[in-house]
Amino acid sequence: MDRPGVEEFLAGANVLLTGATGLMGKLTMEKLLRSCSDLKKLYVLVRVKKGKAAEDRLAELFENVVFDQLKNEQPDFLSKVVLIHGDCVQPNLGLSEDDQNMLRAKVNCVLHFAATVRFDQTIRTATYINVRATRDLLRLATEMPNLKSFVYMSTAYSHCVRSSIGEEFYETPITGEKLITLVDTCSEEFLDRITPTWPNTYSFTKAVAEEVVQCFILPTAREPLLGWTDNMYGIVGLVLGISLGVIRVARIKFDCLADMVPADYCINNAIAAAWYVGEKTNREVASNFDNRPPIFNFVISPHASITWRNFWRWVDAHLRKIPTKYLVWYPCCFFVENYYTYMLLAILFHHIPAHLADFVMLCLGRQPSSAVPGFSHLNYRPVDGARKIDKAMNAISYFSTREWMFSDQNTQELYRQLNDTDKKKFFFDLSNFDWNQYFRSGVEGARVYIVKDPLETIREGKKRYRKLQIYHFALVTVLCLGLLWLCYFIFKLLF
Repeated sequence: MDRPGVEEFLAGANVLLTGATGLMGKLTMEKLLRSCSDLKKLYVLVRVKKGKAAEDRLAELFENVVFDQLKNEQPDFLSKVVLIHGDCVQPNLGLSEDDQNMLRAKVNCVLHFAATVRFDQTIRTATYINVRATRDLLRLATEMPNLKSFVYMSTAYSHCVRSSIGEEFYETPITGEKLITLVDTCSEEFLDRITPTWPNTYSFTKAVAEEVVQCFILPTAREPLLGWTDNMYGIVGLVLGISLGVIRVARIKFDCLADMVPADYCINNAIAAAWYVGEKTNREVASNFDNRPPIFNFVISPHASITWRNFWRWVDAHLRKIPTKYLVWYPCCFFVENYYTYMLLAILFHHIPAHLADFVMLCLGRQPSSAVPGFSHLNYRPVDGARKIDKAMNAISYFSTREWMFSDQNTQELYRQLNDTDKKKFFFDLSNFDWNQYFRSGVEGARVYIVKDPLETIREGKKRYRKLQIYHFALVTVLCLGLLWLCYFIFKLLF
């Protein structure tokens, strides 16, 4: 007898989702509510943020364009969504006793996607959100009599200190319990010294969280909107900054592999993992994975060798076809590997121009953030922007100047287990993926959904692009002539 498919598995099920307001959370909600029409309830954990009530945040979230298709196909979808007040920074995720009891009694599947993804987050806050919240939710899950599966989304780079990363658990320098005790009792100064080999608190605490449990995500490729994204973390922020002419120097090793996956494919992989664990008996899962929870690496490197050189060649070609009218300067970027070379060029091409721009705007009696008409919605201020670029580049460069070897046999086996219907609805096979088309849609998505510049303004964008191109090369010519004159003047003085 054939096993039920993913949709049948989730029919009548109550699902608890954490991290609902993040990029992956939005996509997961949309996918579950649209593709699993018989889902009973979707419990979403939302916190109060900057004085805005959880109810208001959830209502605002559903106004996002990513839910438009869902609204057309399932107009009554809100009847299935249940708001749960909580906060992953707090013990027990900030859940009230009543909510804990209700979740214990009703939940069949837990999707734990909540995390702080800030690379510069303090170790204390990162531990509370990424480690303690995971531990507390696991404890709660063990008390759910009807639980079928618990899916924890980590990052492929949690053990980035290793050169080869398989679908297995690795030892961490400290257990989750000990780390929680440390952050509860020690000073920030001491805590800052306990992650020497990890590049940031995000990957370190995600690695420790995996011990408690014992993959670069990018815009969507197909669903629910082609190229949709709504955050500026990682590679998306880098591409956006270069496309606007804001980032002119970046630390990237062109010959390294760029391991990146589309966000919607990643969500489908996670949902399929929940089905796989839930439909197999505990004995089957235990025997297949050496009595440990299964790990599914969702990565591209075993299937396609995409280097940063390939990535940038595709992206750059598409960027120049659809420039935005909000261009700050002509897009031109130097890619270097060495840290000191980067810092020297950053001073020349980021910091000095930023201070000059601020000075000129202040002399003209204008706020620096309004230097470019219509650009204030991105909160751009040259000097602050230059500092943020350095900060972001320091975080990204660890990953853009190295490469890792990943294995994904479990993920491939998971895909083979899906029936033909589920392979079409919950697709995550990257073996024949069209990356050129994907990067094209990603560039368009960043323009439309982050810069808020519709494709109808491409003509206006091209006009501004050509004007800034003239300014750019005119400035380069003047600077080169000035440098030649200076060399000539020095030569005459000396000889």
